[in-house]
Amino acid sequence: MMPGSLFIVAAPSGAGKTTLVKLLMERDPSIVHSVSFTTRAPRPGERGGCEYHFIDLAAFHAMRERGEFLEWAEVHGNFYGTSRVWLETRLAAGDDVLLEIDWQGAQQVKRLFPHAVGVFILPPSMEELGRRLRTRGQDSEDTIQRRLMGALGEMRHVSEFEFVIINKDLQVAVEDLLAAVRSSRLRFVPQRARHPDVFRFLDSI
Repeated sequence: MMPGSLFIVAAPSGAGKTTLVKLLMERDPSIVHSVSFTTRAPRPGERGGCEYHFIDLAAFHAMRERGEFLEWAEVHGNFYGTSRVWLETRLAAGDDVLLEIDWQGAQQVKRLFPHAVGVFILPPSMEELGRRLRTRGQDSEDTIQRRLMGALGEMRHVSEFEFVIINKDLQVAVEDLLAAVRSSRLRFVPQRARHPDVFRFLDSI
């Protein structure tokens, strides 16, 4: 067990995951956000190395073949992956790391890091999810319909996560996410890894 805690946040597109993670990190700046690699094009306002590392398909496949990804997945025709070396280095240094990945990636990470804490963000309804996707004004109606169908498949995996947050009210959802992070840090295994001196007496019992 590494001294750093690993948090996984997943959600269907439009559920508010990115906004919640941003607000969480403003409230708890000790959390390090993992920047994934992706083959999708940047959205308006996104910058390489901030939201994602934007690379082409050939580069992504080359990194995957070299075993550089802890997890990777194809979502809506685009590929996403998490750097293995970067993540392991930060956790070993005692940093708390947050991954924004889908349920497929969460399954892969959990096999290697069984103590990782999964948080799934749900929309309050499919109608509200559709409204949010349309309000963004970034996708055609056909794309939105595909995203809604994909969201149903993603949400079927919600039971695989330790915490579920329904993002109906943004401020309530942020507080819920903070509570999940703080309570997870107090579990026995991460506490012992982070504070070995405090628990040293247990070795003699």
